[in-house]
Amino acid sequence: MKNAEIRSLSESEILERIASEQTNLSKLNFAHAISPIENPNKIKESRKLIARLKTTLSAKQLAK
Repeated sequence: MKNAEIRSLSESEILERIASEQTNLSKLNFAHAISPIENPNKIKESRKLIARLKTTLSAKQLAK
């Protein structure tokens, strides 16, 4: 998901997306702990996406 796409989301959509990505990240970490996943870079990408979403959310909240 690109930054322009993230900025176009509303605050409630961003919150929903953060929750779903955090769930996905925990599943990836659990799967990787049991047996190495095929592409461990997915964990890194997921963490970065969550950070981008949180940054955009805080910027929108400060703009109000």
